[in-house]
Amino acid sequence: MQAMMPSYSRTNPFPAKMLVNRRLNQGNPSKETRHHEISLAGSGLTFEPGDSMAVYASNDPPLVEEIIRALGATGEEIVPAAKNETAPLRQVLLRNYTITVPTPRFLKAIVERASAAPLLKDLLQPDHKDDLRVYLWGMETIDFLLQHPSVKFAPEEFVSLLTKLQPRLYSVASSLRVYPESVHLIVDVIRYESHGRKRKGVASTFLAERCDEQPVPVFPSQAKHFHLPDGDADIIMVGPGTGIAPFRAFLQERDAVGAQGRNWLFFGAQRASCDYYYGDEFEELKRKKFLTHVQCAFSRDQEHKIYVQHRMQENAAELWRWIDAGAYFYVCGDALKMAKDVDAALRMIVQEQSGRSAEEANAYVEQMKADKRYKRDVY
Repeated sequence: MQAMMPSYSRTNPFPAKMLVNRRLNQGNPSKETRHHEISLAGSGLTFEPGDSMAVYASNDPPLVEEIIRALGATGEEIVPAAKNETAPLRQVLLRNYTITVPTPRFLKAIVERASAAPLLKDLLQPDHKDDLRVYLWGMETIDFLLQHPSVKFAPEEFVSLLTKLQPRLYSVASSLRVYPESVHLIVDVIRYESHGRKRKGVASTFLAERCDEQPVPVFPSQAKHFHLPDGDADIIMVGPGTGIAPFRAFLQERDAVGAQGRNWLFFGAQRASCDYYYGDEFEELKRKKFLTHVQCAFSRDQEHKIYVQHRMQENAAELWRWIDAGAYFYVCGDALKMAKDVDAALRMIVQEQSGRSAEEANAYVEQMKADKRYKRDVY
């Protein structure tokens, strides 16, 4: 009798194996970006270019041990782990709870019990939200435990003040047609120093440092509004930094199925010498005439900063010809600044190249969104 394949889900992710964990930007002292290839062999999991992969990271073991010491605990105490489940404190701090970002409940408990925390008490008032955010930047739960050694928490009480550890979503950077048994991810590793301590991004350092020996629990997450159009449509892709991920998958997919539409890529990063992620692949697609244009903006290779929106403006006339002929426009990456600047550049190009007024150009871009020809995956 054939054994049943376990059915994987959001609550039961697939324990995948890390196949490749490689730094992409050797020589960049200020940033570490890594390429990961994760095996999905035997999982039955599928995804489309544009989708994301949820990575169920565990916390940094040395940080877990430091918190256990600060609590005056052994780590063996049995505490709530999930609904109707209990486990030893060490295990739940590793896998079940967010232990870096301090919760409002935890901060309130510190204020109520600390012999002196007037500033924090003040900042927790509802009208000081912005000040609190500035104060908390680069501070973690451990800082408050160490700053207020007089405050004691029983292990069970401490975990009740934490939030559940959520999976992190990363855009898939590969097509199953080209790599049928794996998924590729591109990840900026978050490491920085603040208040005299080294800090680590939970999922990015989990993938970078701790997955060569242990499984990577993953499960696909569908992106309903960020998929490819039919093969004959032209596509314009704007993906600086790790925003390149879905577009690498798009290009692999379209090349594999022999899609007839033209492809135009805008990529941006710091330096051409070390930060042109997957540059050899894109240049090869350009040589094959599959990738019609690749425009790169390397911000630190000259005195004045050049970004992807500047490359768009330099190519405004042809960009407008593509858009006017029905091209789809995709943006992936930083929501705070890049996506806004790209959106403003797009509206300006439509206005100037088509002879429309600002209002008419805005209406045109809004219609592109309504027609699902302008799609964004920003974070």
